Amino acid sequence: MAIHKLSPRKVATAGPGKHEDGGGLRLVVSGGGAKKWVLRFTLKGKRREMGLGSFPDTGLADARRKAEHYRRLAKDGADPIQARDAEQQETSTPTFTSCAARYIQSHRRSWRNAKHARQWVSTLKAYARPVIGNMPVDEIDTQDIVSILNPIWISKTETAKRVQGRIENVLDYAAAHKYRDESNPARWRGHLDKLLAKPSRVKKVSHHPAMPYDEVAAFMADLKGYTSISSKALQFLILTATRTSEVLRTEWQEIDLENATWTIPAERMKARREHRVPLPTQAVSLLSDLPRLQGNPYVFPGARLGRPLSNMAMLQLMRGMGYGVGGERGDYVPHGFRSSFRDWSGEVSSYPRDVAEMALAHTIENKVEAAYRRGDLFEKRRAMMQEWADYIA
Repeated sequence: MAIHKLSPRKVATAGPGKHEDGGGLRLVVSGGGAKKWVLRFTLKGKRREMGLGSFPDTGLADARRKAEHYRRLAKDGADPIQARDAEQQETSTPTFTSCAARYIQSHRRSWRNAKHARQWVSTLKAYARPVIGNMPVDEIDTQDIVSILNPIWISKTETAKRVQGRIENVLDYAAAHKYRDESNPARWRGHLDKLLAKPSRVKKVSHHPAMPYDEVAAFMADLKGYTSISSKALQFLILTATRTSEVLRTEWQEIDLENATWTIPAERMKARREHRVPLPTQAVSLLSDLPRLQGNPYVFPGARLGRPLSNMAMLQLMRGMGYGVGGERGDYVPHGFRSSFRDWSGEVSSYPRDVAEMALAHTIENKVEAAYRRGDLFEKRRAMMQEWADYIA
């Protein structure tokens, strides 16, 4: 079969019709003068055609190279059309929405819970997608990012900062895959921090309502009058000064009653580090009296089989006792008892600040200090937690 019948001049001057180059490759010229390359091939006994691009975007040499590539695929039994479509998908620049979906999919398992993944999707869908969702990631610039953040930077500062960070991560992901250059228009440090006000300057700090530490003993006395599992969980939370999620998802395998120690795995901690909690005698007694349900690993089981107590259970209990927003006994919530403990440790106890911070599993902000801190002050914390338990008992 004769090939390479056409020349660059013949291609450039070809009139309407079909002009054969050989080997199945032809130049098709429409009545209006538009030119495109078509390859005819046989696959599994069937005659088929596929486009190889238009002229002059695809020149004669490129068309011949593509034709040879796809002829070889057909000869080996592969479908050239499917191969072409896959190659185009790999080489085309993805949109922001497409890239965000890939980022979320590849990082989902490293996030601490499904709620975090849902928040990623919902915030990007609500704020980023209307502006840059359909844009190729290599076309997104600083003005696009500012147009997303400006409307919510003052009114929804915390949300806006999260959106900025998430867009920054997606664009870094795109750069790592060579979809765009390494300059990131969503980067905060040294870039957006010059264009937008510092979040701490505009954000209205909202702390969890906390019960005064000298009222906690009376509250604990009232709480012991309730026999529900929600009451037991809330007592345990107050005695250990831990977070709601840490308490609700506690499993029996984390509890060592003999050594009065509760070890929370890193994946359940906010700082992603294992945290040992010394249990005061009151907490050990409370746990010892709890039943263990077959098929449910949780210390504070919920109504559903094999599930922990609902994350609203303790809050609902406090509302029923007259606490919470609009409550006649005070606007307090479960998480606020960590602040009650922190105030007590600073104003009543004689323990150093570091011991209280360790008890709350707070991250050491000073990087130098953090580098040298090896221990967890466990025995000092044990003594402090026992004093706290005795104080509120």
